[in-house]
Parts: sequence; C-alpha cells; structure tokens
Amino acid sequence: MPVYLTAVIKSKTAHRDEVRGTLLNMVTESRKESACLQYDLYQDDSDPNIFVFQEIWASREGLDAHNEQPYIHAFRALLEKLETNPDVYLTQPLDRA
Repeated sequence: MPVYLTAVIKSKTAHRDEVRGTLLNMVTESRKESACLQYDLYQDDSDPNIFVFQEIWASREGLDAHNEQPYIHAFRALLEKLETNPDVYLTQPLDRA
C-alpha cells in the first residue's frame, strides 16, 4: 500500500540557503530510489524559511529504506539550523477506496 507523506520544515533565516541546498539534494537523490513514486519540494510564498515536501512511497518498507540513506542523515545533521523540528504527516487520500 502506498505511503503518503507531507513534511513541513522551517529553517532559521541565517541558514535558509544551506537548508534549501540540502533539501534540493534530497529531491535529486530521493527520486532515484525505486520505491519513490513522488518527491516534490515547495517553498512558502509568504515565508521563504518554510519548505514543504509532498511524497508518495510505494510501501512503508520503501520509506523506511529512504530514511536510512546518507542524504537523509545529512539533513538530520542540520536540525540545529531549523526553527523547530520538522512536522511530518503520514496520510491517506480520502477519495480512494
């Protein structure tokens, strides 16, 4: 069963460019994973420190494998450069039976 994930990340202003670069690298690398069905990154129009991921993974196992990749560990090393811990939501679409 697919896994739908939304993550909201807010960087500190002084570290926005570094965080943005790391997030963009995550997009490039994550899209290469066989379990990745969608991996899109957005930046908020009113607050450029807010980034939002919309992800779809083929399975929970695929998401778990993704979370062990080196580029995800590189992101975790930047947590002190964020305003708050990321908000992560695992969801399911309501319009599918």
